[in-house]
Amino acid sequence: PAHKPAPPEEVRAISERASFRSREPKPAAPALAIPPAEAPVRRTQRRHRTGRNAQLNIKVRPETLAAFHALVDRQGWVQGEAFERAIAALERELAAKA
Repeated sequence: PAHKPAPPEEVRAISERASFRSREPKPAAPALAIPPAEAPVRRTQRRHRTGRNAQLNIKVRPETLAAFHALVDRQGWVQGEAFERAIAALERELAAKA
């Protein structure tokens, strides 16, 4: 004899009595409003084809990152160009001390 599946309501009732957890998504809670002073600053995305394809991921202080982005924006550079210029300037500074 063919087995007829149980109605979903009956399966749910049996599952709840047996303390099975539902895998269905719960309704999303309303998003908490972030105070304006703490809202993250959305930056415009930069997409440039420069031939730079190696990634550098470093941790910096928030104020250092803000200063770097301000410099890049002010000069109209891409981040890779600003980093290359910083390395060149550091090398010149260290060579002058030697």
